[in-house]
Amino acid sequence: MDKGSIQRRVQVIAVLAALITGLACLAHSGWIYAKAAVAQRLIGNAWGRAQAGDGASKPWWWADTYPIAKLTLVRGSHELMVLEGSSGRNLAFGPTHDPASVLPGERGNSVIEGHRDTHFGVLKDLRLGDRLQVDLPGRRSVAFVVTDLRIADSRRSRIALDNDTPRLTLVTCYPFDAIQPGGPLRYVVTADWVTTGASR
Repeated sequence: MDKGSIQRRVQVIAVLAALITGLACLAHSGWIYAKAAVAQRLIGNAWGRAQAGDGASKPWWWADTYPIAKLTLVRGSHELMVLEGSSGRNLAFGPTHDPASVLPGERGNSVIEGHRDTHFGVLKDLRLGDRLQVDLPGRRSVAFVVTDLRIADSRRSRIALDNDTPRLTLVTCYPFDAIQPGGPLRYVVTADWVTTGASR
């Protein structure tokens, strides 16, 4: 086999390796988005069962969490099911309520966290004055208005949990388009209570 043939084979092998690597990356990325979308549907089904009187209904049989609320944001265009417990596993399926904080609608600050590259990517579209709605068990809803948008360094600041009235704080990693996940920066949306909606 001559030197030219060997070089061509090496080039073909390199191109195939790059193609396979690219396809594997796409498949992995697609899996994350697909899992997030399917999980929201299953959590929504569990929420429907809970609203029909089935208590804290699990979204899948092995789940150690359950939906506590439905969050509507970005001028009503996005509805997200919120799970109890802010573990890394739960965050893969949807926004999660930090159990150290009060439940949405209670006096104090309710903290909900989500991933910037899936469910909480929409936080970048929120503006001061936007209204958010949180639907709660028992067909009760609470309205909030966005009063602050900021970038915080998690190494230097903490979210206060005390507040005289209901407050909602949404948190995700920042920047939204970061290549590496994690990092110390957080995008923090603060929304203050407007009124408790009527039962539906």
